[in-house]
Amino acid sequence: MSFFRSPSSKATLIGLSAPVCWGMSVGMVRGITEAFGMAAGLAVFNWVTCLFLLLVIGLPKLSAFPKKFLLLGVPMGNLYTICFCLSLYLANGEQQTVEVGMINYLWPCLVVLFAVLFNGQKARWWLWPGVAISFFGVVMVLGGDRGIDLAELWQHILSNPWSYGLAFIGAVTWGAYSNLVRAWSNGQNPALVVFFIDALVFTALWAAGFGDLSHGTLHGWISVVLGAIAVGGAYAAWNYGVTYGNITILGVSSYFTPVLSCLFASLWLGASISGPFWLGVAVIVAGSLLCWHSTLER
Repeated sequence: MSFFRSPSSKATLIGLSAPVCWGMSVGMVRGITEAFGMAAGLAVFNWVTCLFLLLVIGLPKLSAFPKKFLLLGVPMGNLYTICFCLSLYLANGEQQTVEVGMINYLWPCLVVLFAVLFNGQKARWWLWPGVAISFFGVVMVLGGDRGIDLAELWQHILSNPWSYGLAFIGAVTWGAYSNLVRAWSNGQNPALVVFFIDALVFTALWAAGFGDLSHGTLHGWISVVLGAIAVGGAYAAWNYGVTYGNITILGVSSYFTPVLSCLFASLWLGASISGPFWLGVAVIVAGSLLCWHSTLER
């Protein structure tokens, strides 16, 4: 029972709830953009998320944040959420939505990679094969039932380059952001600040005519409320966990987010997920776990 009395262990346990919530995020955000368009639903979603975070973690003290984190770390968090939401909005159909989600879920191995490159984390040589295996898993996911034909795969990506490209930028951004939170946040939780700025951005886009709440469906409104709780809770839990807890244990848990995401997307969106797709997801998870294992002490 001493494990549960340790502040670091408690922070780790709180952080472990984040991957479960993130597993719901792809289906929820896609449901919001389908119901309300690009910006209207996401504006409401972000304001509801802000309200939820205000009740859970309270108002942040901006004066307690280092200036370099406010100038670089917080905008990086904004860049991730905007890239993630827009990549799902631009996806053509449920199948491509899940594919885009899997590209986004390269971030678990990138969290470890950037921790090694920029945060002083020690790792052994099989970190690099682990990264390569994760990327190969994404190639398998995109190949699907067609198999791995590089020319055909490239044409598949070119069929919607903005969606796939934004998903990849988001994965890189979140890997970097997670390490900046640990290194620069001074123990402060920036989740509410990030979502408040996101809310302002999407509200401005809504005012510019992108999206309309009048055509919203019950499914869309449920996605807004549940999505705000899931994503807002995940952000708060993850930031707290990586600041005070064991980042490598959290990394391991996050590696299974793609599996949870596929399960939830198949239920919430009715996406059909084939055997080769699941195999690619398994390869992504295996590569990420290999990355984590490379950081273990001898």
